Amino acid sequence: MLFRIAYGCYLNLLWFVGCIPIVTIGASTAALYSVALKIAADEEGDVFLQFFRAFRSNFKQATIVWLILLAAGLLLGTDIYILSHLRAAATGALAVLLTLALAIVISGCIALAIVLIYVFPLIAYVENTTWAMIKNSLLIGTHYLFCTICVFVIYAAMAIAIIALFTPLIVLGVGFCAVISSYLLLPVMRAVSQKPDDSSGASDVLDAAGGSSEQDS
Repeated sequence: MLFRIAYGCYLNLLWFVGCIPIVTIGASTAALYSVALKIAADEEGDVFLQFFRAFRSNFKQATIVWLILLAAGLLLGTDIYILSHLRAAATGALAVLLTLALAIVISGCIALAIVLIYVFPLIAYVENTTWAMIKNSLLIGTHYLFCTICVFVIYAAMAIAIIALFTPLIVLGVGFCAVISSYLLLPVMRAVSQKPDDSSGASDVLDAAGGSSEQDS
């Protein structure tokens, strides 16, 4: 366990450095999960080299995906702000319509959160088109709902602990969460990528969006 904590701290530092230009957050997160999934599979090697090798190899696709999701997040956030203010001042049928519109936008936020949980581990683990990565992330997240909820709880608990309880826990941050969540995500990645050593059977989730193959990183 101490080794996992140490790996988490080290990966958190590497991830933070990789995120500094902001636009590279996607590539840094894909690299983070590339190493974290190897740790979960007991295949870790030189963490520094593995991280920046994965950062380089996944840079283009991960950056494109990150910018798409960032734009979607900004659009949804703006919609929620506008609709909530309009709804507060509306009455009657208009208030009902605005409430329905707000519910649809919130559903979009939930879908975006699901995609964010899975898309970068997918980029780190398999090869596919950018659109297929995004679509598959949503399909997998809804198919493996228990795993999705657990990973969300891990990150939410860390955020609450840092903000409300003990700020120095930020040294663990995203890196430690990625390592812990990778133990949940690895069986899912193996299942949906149909790895030969998967003992739980292959899923046809990825087949619904064009299939995939394991990525060398």
